[in-house]
Amino acid sequence: MDDAKQKLVDQYTEIARLAGGLAHEIKNPLSTIQLNMELLAEDFAADEDHPLHRRALAKVKVVQRECQRLQDLLDDFLNFAKVRRLKLEPTDLSQQVRRLLGFFEPKAREAGIELVDYLASDLPMVLLDREAFHGALLNLVLNAQQAMPNGGQLVLRTFPVVDGVALDLIDNGCGMDADTREHVFEAFYSTKPGGSGLGLPTARKIIEAHGGRIGVESEPGRGTRFTLQLPVPARLPPGTAVRQIPGSG
Repeated sequence: MDDAKQKLVDQYTEIARLAGGLAHEIKNPLSTIQLNMELLAEDFAADEDHPLHRRALAKVKVVQRECQRLQDLLDDFLNFAKVRRLKLEPTDLSQQVRRLLGFFEPKAREAGIELVDYLASDLPMVLLDREAFHGALLNLVLNAQQAMPNGGQLVLRTFPVVDGVALDLIDNGCGMDADTREHVFEAFYSTKPGGSGLGLPTARKIIEAHGGRIGVESEPGRGTRFTLQLPVPARLPPGTAVRQIPGSG
């Protein structure tokens, strides 16, 4: 890595460290607020028949919901901003996807989503940090679930490409317009009420840290296809490779 690129990585890492520290500092008083809201809710619920207590309890519950929303946003931000050291291991991409499907299948069944497996069995190995890559895939699958609130179908397909292997995730959900497609990987951009807008940017950052890339095709009312491409190493390393993801995507 040349000096300019190393300087940029160092700057990103420092920004991530400072932002992460600020987020942690916010979480501490937030936890105190949440605890006291729980205690207040218990006090008012003990005499909920009293009109004043009933109104106060309703207001406390609003504060509790907003505190939880802020807690979720901070957790998502810390996951997005943190510096990760990838532990890369030779991995079968299709097997990795099947492990995710096994994890997600109960939630898919509950949501009325049919999971369709078109995963190839003869792909070359890729180098993955399995835990980090699992998190990236889970963000993509959850995004597909949110696009199909009344159920639907999610197709997962792996296949070889000229310079590596690829994975398609295809849903028949609500789809996205051109403006949403253009901004979908930008941090904090979200069209969902209460969404943090960090799931897809986090997924992209993890995939790109593996030397891969991600693209999206979508039309309103017709569904969405995310395509991930990962490189296949010329030869697998004898030991475990380690790569650091800069803290800001």
